[in-house]
Amino acid sequence: MPATSTTPLQGISSMATRQVLADLAAAWQAQGGMPVRITSVGGVDAAKRVQAGEALDVVLLASDAIDQLIASGHAVAGTKVDWVRSSTAVAVPAGAPLPDIGSEAALKAAVLAAPTIGYSTGPSGVALLRLFERWGMAQELQPRLVQARPGVPVGQSVAQGDVALGFQQLSELIHVPGITVVGNLPAAVAIDTVFSGAVVARSAHTAMVQALLAFMASPAADEAKRRQGMQPV
Repeated sequence: MPATSTTPLQGISSMATRQVLADLAAAWQAQGGMPVRITSVGGVDAAKRVQAGEALDVVLLASDAIDQLIASGHAVAGTKVDWVRSSTAVAVPAGAPLPDIGSEAALKAAVLAAPTIGYSTGPSGVALLRLFERWGMAQELQPRLVQARPGVPVGQSVAQGDVALGFQQLSELIHVPGITVVGNLPAAVAIDTVFSGAVVARSAHTAMVQALLAFMASPAADEAKRRQGMQPV
């Protein structure tokens, strides 16, 4: 049955893109696009729900996660669209001294000095742990690492004082009260995530989803991405 105003396209995404997707869905519908309803959850949970056969039309996750869904047959090959890039930033509790993170050496010193370090279950968290391993600090830092629960922003732990130094995508941090965003990671160790979308294999609305993804990747979507702390791909 074709989607109608009462049966919108159904999508699922990770939490990192929920704000920009809300903006883009509204803009898409304002220009006459098919209504779309996107549920944002932890990225791991989102992939599992697609794999479980939930009634969905579009999935929006980190690029490698989309590749895995396509490889397993749960998303349609040839429909993947890269639509936004998100950078990882550092945050501290509001009022706390701002550490120097302007270089790799400065960031490393800030990490070593932090009593607690927060990171996410998403791609930025995985990449951060790899960075600590590359620095040869993984074992030393392990007792101080605090992983946020799926779907819970790292910034929330920072604001509550449970974490002294929090790492997460900038888009996840900019709307959290009670924290100060120090800035993005220095270029030498930048952790950027490209988010992509694809048609879910069981969707009956392939053409409609492809039109939506094309809009999300178009220059018309650039302003909303920058407003939410992200960049066009």
